[in-house]
Amino acid sequence: MHSPSAKTPDPGPEKLEGLLRELMRSPNVEVREGGKRMPELAGFQFEVRRSGSRTLLHLWSGERTLVRRVLRIAEESKGRLLLEVELFGRTKPARLELSARDAPPAEGRNERERFRARFEEILAGEFPDDSIESLTTSPDLEHSFSSCYVRGVQVRRGARAVRWAILGASETQGSAARDEALSVAILWLDWQRYRARKEHFSGLRLFLPPGATDETARRMRGLNSETRIELYELDERQRRVQRADEQDTGNRDSWLSQRRDIEETLAKARAGVEWMLSLAPDAIDLATVPGRRGVVSIRFRGLEFARWADGQLSCSFDTPEAADHATAINQALGELILMRHPKSAETSHPLYRAQPERWLETLVRAEVSRLDARLNPQHLYCQVPSSGEADRGVLDLLGVTRDGRLAVIELKATEDIHLPLQGLDYWLRVNEHLKTGSFHRYGYFPGIELQQAPPLLFLVAPGFRFHASAEVILKYFDPRVEVTRIGLNENWRSGPKVVFRQ
Repeated sequence: MHSPSAKTPDPGPEKLEGLLRELMRSPNVEVREGGKRMPELAGFQFEVRRSGSRTLLHLWSGERTLVRRVLRIAEESKGRLLLEVELFGRTKPARLELSARDAPPAEGRNERERFRARFEEILAGEFPDDSIESLTTSPDLEHSFSSCYVRGVQVRRGARAVRWAILGASETQGSAARDEALSVAILWLDWQRYRARKEHFSGLRLFLPPGATDETARRMRGLNSETRIELYELDERQRRVQRADEQDTGNRDSWLSQRRDIEETLAKARAGVEWMLSLAPDAIDLATVPGRRGVVSIRFRGLEFARWADGQLSCSFDTPEAADHATAINQALGELILMRHPKSAETSHPLYRAQPERWLETLVRAEVSRLDARLNPQHLYCQVPSSGEADRGVLDLLGVTRDGRLAVIELKATEDIHLPLQGLDYWLRVNEHLKTGSFHRYGYFPGIELQQAPPLLFLVAPGFRFHASAEVILKYFDPRVEVTRIGLNENWRSGPKVVFRQ
């Protein structure tokens, strides 16, 4: 074999075909051009032939075909072949690298890079006057950029270059990743502005799959008007983008239940489970289940262990050895009293660690004035208004100050980059209901004259569990959103104490 530094003129079809056949003995050969991996050519086939005075290389797979004139072999070593090739219509040569791998790339990585390639092609077609300076899926954990999204910079040249930070999410990503894309996109914009310094960034272009723009558009309404964001619906199948209507968000997926109905349901359930409440009066509480009329969740320090519905009790734990529901509930409750204790020796036990936000909620509700002396302990509601979202791992509490200003409280027991925007989302819902006067109509905050000033927003978490990016995201909030971050002691289960307030 030639040394890696050898430079060989046009090798001819026979030699190149022999080298490729030897390389293809590996079951996994990766193709890169210009340093960019081409996952759509995984498992490719090839043909080498003479075209005039040049050697022509043709690679193809079920997803892509690639034809290049081979000028020379730039490097040749075991398991690797670097070719200098000519792209049709371009004068500057490019480098095509083929390398053998011991194992195929993870399917997730392949799909992400396929999306990056599709995304780049779509952007080139939809924004013909703009060029792409960079586009990557590589994770950058130092700056909180995961591989879930493709991120880059789009530039329009002119007397003054116009730059946009861009971020795209594939339809193959889960709904959580799509809903959380705005947090990462804001961080990406901020990082690009910091790096560019003297170069002006117009703003951010965010690309999400069809049907995934509504929640993001809603949250954008709570950002500073100077934060220029263009939201696009990205259709990978049709290979096109369409500007989303950022004003059409409404309040259609947020509702209030009549407080009177809730209180009546809880009273009926409480009468039927009085014997159970007496076993641990300070640790067991009842809550209605959103969207399930007449169903009550029975929780021990926030963790559900039983349900009441229409006079019937059922155990939420899997206790196959129990002969009936009453026995199962007693067994579950006994284990909870032992393991879900603030001074438990087994802090790694699943029952101790489960639903930490719910546990924290029970403590905050018991002494909410500890968070802020302005908060009225007589009026505090959990997850009001309700929404169609699944459990986000964040607890929403709605309270009021002693002088009648609404207060949104977001609780998180673990580090979460998306806490600020989740709090903003809930703040926007509450603010809409405040404007329409819904709270009094549905029986909330009786006897209190609510201020029409926008609600306060409290973000509450253990002091060391605030994500480092929180300050960056918060500076993009609309000034109307008054945010207070409250840090609690790490051993909050033994009693929450405020260690800082910002």
